[in-house]
Amino acid sequence: MKGYLGIDIGSISTKGVVIDGENNILAKEYLWTEGDPMGAVKRLLKVLEKQLAEDVRIVAVGTTGSARKLIGVMTNACVVKNEITAHAIGTTTVHPDVNTIFEIGGQDSKIIIIENGFVVDYAMNTLCAAGTGSFLSSQAHRLGVSVEDFGEIALASKKPTNIAARCTVFAESDLVHKAQIGHKKEDIIAGLCKAVVTNYLNNIGKGKKIRAPIVFQGGVSKNIGVKKAFEDAVGSEVIVDENGHLMGAFGVAVLAKRSGKEKPFSFETADIEFKTRGFECGKCANHCEIICVYKEDELIDSWGNKCDNGAVKASN
Repeated sequence: MKGYLGIDIGSISTKGVVIDGENNILAKEYLWTEGDPMGAVKRLLKVLEKQLAEDVRIVAVGTTGSARKLIGVMTNACVVKNEITAHAIGTTTVHPDVNTIFEIGGQDSKIIIIENGFVVDYAMNTLCAAGTGSFLSSQAHRLGVSVEDFGEIALASKKPTNIAARCTVFAESDLVHKAQIGHKKEDIIAGLCKAVVTNYLNNIGKGKKIRAPIVFQGGVSKNIGVKKAFEDAVGSEVIVDENGHLMGAFGVAVLAKRSGKEKPFSFETADIEFKTRGFECGKCANHCEIICVYKEDELIDSWGNKCDNGAVKASN
């Protein structure tokens, strides 16, 4: 049986999905990147291989996420796409009528506006992390609770605390102040969920035409407190798919299948040594930062050059 592998490699988490020719998920995994994208993908491949039946043969790989080009070289991918495209394709494959996609990951957030199955508008966060998963994780640690329990605790609140949502610094100082003057923990947590949504809609969603059906995805979509806060804010049901946290990987797997291209792939990639080396090219005023990728000491790709000077040096 032919299988198609999609990998979404982010700064916080790494996701992988293998689908068949009918877009059925045959294997899936979500794990932490831990600052080592190549190491994370090696671990991912070992887990996915164990989940697959022996007759499944990966014939095409797609990559997306912040390290998509690096991992695309490593896995001999036939498709390398940005996160907007991957999430849109994945979501419209599962929810053909979707009009709005909310996505909140570990360090970034995005909104995608769909009309008749096509992306017509989108936005991503820039510098502020107040509306992301890493923000919620740090506040959970500060409050002494597990971030996995955040949603259930938030739903127990009868009067969510108002938490400043402008940025991480203001939110954290406001949280400490509210705790010191006696606000209940469940009210503070519900207020944090509301603050994440307020920050998202006022920044990423500003000026966007938000219409139902709305699909919420990314790791934070598993937080039922944030889901409810979104529904309260927009006055509409917000759909959370079982595999919403994997939608980028699923979408780029679908794109790899649709490409019609087949390139050799082996799970033995997980046992091969890959290295990256970077240097600054000083041959012209651009001073480009060149990245070289080596497979067992053999140069297999390089990028970063803005002119042929860097390309020549990178190929040596």
